[in-house]
Amino acid sequence: MFWSSAVLLALVQLCVANPLLTKRWDDLEVKHAWTEVPRGWELHGPAPADYTFDMRIGLKQDKFDELVAHLYEVSDPAHERYGQHLSKEDVASLVAPHPESVNLVESWLSAHGIDTSSSQRSHAGDWVTIRVSVAQAEKMLGTQYNIYRHGKSDDYVIRTTSYSLPSVLHEHVAVVVPTTYFGTMKSMKATSHIQEDGPTIESDAEFAKLLKGPSSLATVPSSCNTVITPACLRALYNTTSYVPKATDKNSLGVAGYLDEFANRADLQTFFQRFRTDSVGATFQTVRVNGGGDDQSEPGVEANLDIQYTEGISFPTPNIYYSTGGSPPFKPDDQTPTNTNEPYLDWLNFILAQDSIPQTFTTSYGDDEQTVPLDYAQTVCNLFAQLGARGSSVMFSSGDDGVGGGDCLTNDGKNTKQFQPNFPASCPFVTTVGGTIRVNPEVAVSFSGGGFSNYFARPSYQSSAVSTFLNKLGRTNAGLFNTTGRAYPDVAAQGQGFQVVIGGRVGSVGGTSASSPTFAGVIALLNDFRLSRGKSSLGFLNPLIYSTGVPGFNDITSGSNPGCGTNGFTAGAGWDPVTGLGTPDFGKLQALIG
Repeated sequence: MFWSSAVLLALVQLCVANPLLTKRWDDLEVKHAWTEVPRGWELHGPAPADYTFDMRIGLKQDKFDELVAHLYEVSDPAHERYGQHLSKEDVASLVAPHPESVNLVESWLSAHGIDTSSSQRSHAGDWVTIRVSVAQAEKMLGTQYNIYRHGKSDDYVIRTTSYSLPSVLHEHVAVVVPTTYFGTMKSMKATSHIQEDGPTIESDAEFAKLLKGPSSLATVPSSCNTVITPACLRALYNTTSYVPKATDKNSLGVAGYLDEFANRADLQTFFQRFRTDSVGATFQTVRVNGGGDDQSEPGVEANLDIQYTEGISFPTPNIYYSTGGSPPFKPDDQTPTNTNEPYLDWLNFILAQDSIPQTFTTSYGDDEQTVPLDYAQTVCNLFAQLGARGSSVMFSSGDDGVGGGDCLTNDGKNTKQFQPNFPASCPFVTTVGGTIRVNPEVAVSFSGGGFSNYFARPSYQSSAVSTFLNKLGRTNAGLFNTTGRAYPDVAAQGQGFQVVIGGRVGSVGGTSASSPTFAGVIALLNDFRLSRGKSSLGFLNPLIYSTGVPGFNDITSGSNPGCGTNGFTAGAGWDPVTGLGTPDFGKLQALIG
């Protein structure tokens, strides 16, 4: 044993002494590069060489394919393992990096003089966080970091337009951040908007009274055509008569960004006006990465989310995650600070928890093409971990139809193409489009929908999407990727929501209203299963595209124009405007029972 150790020690010393053996760290190969500075950003100047930040290295997950196989088995109602979700430790063992990956990355870091003993590791070991200076990062990644300014938000960030890794590391490292993903808390797109001229009401007490008895309304009142309240949604989606019973086990999580804070006083006012049996109920705020909770600054998005998840799921416990970012970069400020990566901060925080909500909703996104492929894949894979642990994850589909702006590609070719959204395009989330009106519901024109250019069409939606494409024929040919993951999966109302903001009622629209609405219905379905001793629903898509189809109200009219086209049109069956349709709680309850 001593002899072999001595030989190993001699080999290590030989490597250190011989530059040919360390030359592999100089053999750099591009990992990701933009052809131009991402639109909306402008170069401000070079980053100070001695500015320090946290660099995060995402290692390839050794058994991720196995994790996905498990995910599909426990999410498929036809499989014998349906509902047998994985534990935190089960998931960690599958996403842990291969020991060779760990050793190579540590050797690379050591070669650059970085003390790996001071690094921070995620629970599974797939993320390594180190503190580096700009000068160190530039040398490690063969790049130059600059300060960039976001025109609309006046946000300053330190990023690069390309980065490289030693070629030997490419099969071991999934992503390094912060590098080429320019998204920040302020530049992300919230999928809601105040409707300045939208109708508002101070109360819907008379309508709410009608909902006291089961099946008391044959049709939803016509007032819900223009003004949406919890009573409208509960009647429309058939949840009125259900009383949650598993409130000691079940919870619903709302992911908040953009320094948006959910206001407790506004929630009470909302309850007093629109759901009187909920007065006194509240929510828990969990701060992630320095997130705030300023009760003097109610956020439109945050209030919309929490008022409608609570308004539908009461008395299910709700948790609002206030995700912070780094302080704004100031060129003359040398204070070390974390650098924001919105989705990564939230996901890594959630996945580190021992117990997590069974339902999540998020109402933010970016144009898919503005998110580097390596970053998008890494984030999407983290959502798969949430699903494997038994959580249903909803995302709003976006408010630009098939694409906003000029719809030109950013690959240097400036080709006109439909612009999918991310994370809406991730195959491991359930994406929610928007509807409007009642008796019947129709697609709302801004409902985001389309086909991913990053992610292939998953098997669970193969039949539904193929049927749609066969009917579509040559319409919009060449403007979208026919083999990509198609979205949305489902839909819910998306306009005229009555939201209390700063004590006053305003009208709010967007698929950010649709996602918390759908999540509220799913939280009730999870309550139903948990109250009967069953598992939570977990990743929804294999269920909803198979045995769950009859549990949805098919939306057969409306379209989502964009990019100078009419977009796609809703019709019988799945479509990229409203997905499979809007939920009928009673029918879904029977299907999952």
